[in-house]
Amino acid sequence: MSQTRHTGFTLAELLIALAILGVIATFTIPKVITAQSNSRYNAIANEAASMVSAAYQQYRHNNSSVTAGVGIEDLTPYMNYVATDTSTVIDDKQTGGTYTCGGGSANYCLRLHSGAMLRYGRSSTYNFGGTNATNVIWVDIDPDGTTDGTTNGPGKAVEFYLYYNGRITTRGYVTNPNLDPPWFSW
Repeated sequence: MSQTRHTGFTLAELLIALAILGVIATFTIPKVITAQSNSRYNAIANEAASMVSAAYQQYRHNNSSVTAGVGIEDLTPYMNYVATDTSTVIDDKQTGGTYTCGGGSANYCLRLHSGAMLRYGRSSTYNFGGTNATNVIWVDIDPDGTTDGTTNGPGKAVEFYLYYNGRITTRGYVTNPNLDPPWFSW
């Protein structure tokens, strides 16, 4: 009589393998989700910055001269957005609090197709103020369009400077890299 030998894994070996996979998943899945969210936020912010820059170029093309009094409100006809928002609370940039859209001359908001909010100032304080290459107007982009209630949360806004000569940078690039959220990169 011949004996048939069955090979395979014991229950203990299977349980140990599953435990190891569980530990690996515990550390890996949150990092993957965070990386995916950061990548999404970065793409939204870069797309919004490109839209602002393109709107300025279109404005310059359609107007014989760009004066020191030009502000973002002059560029909004050239922007692609869903609606003006006057009530949503959104994040400020890193280390800042929150803003309520429609809550003052610096809090006009446009809801973008991506769900992000573009916040800008609207008064003589928030225009170029001069025609030198170093004169700027600014916008904040909150990539998730909401507030998380923290000063350094994952969905904090990034502030962009649009220079009179058409160049665009972030405030962090100009003054302090810690003002840009950790998820942002060019």
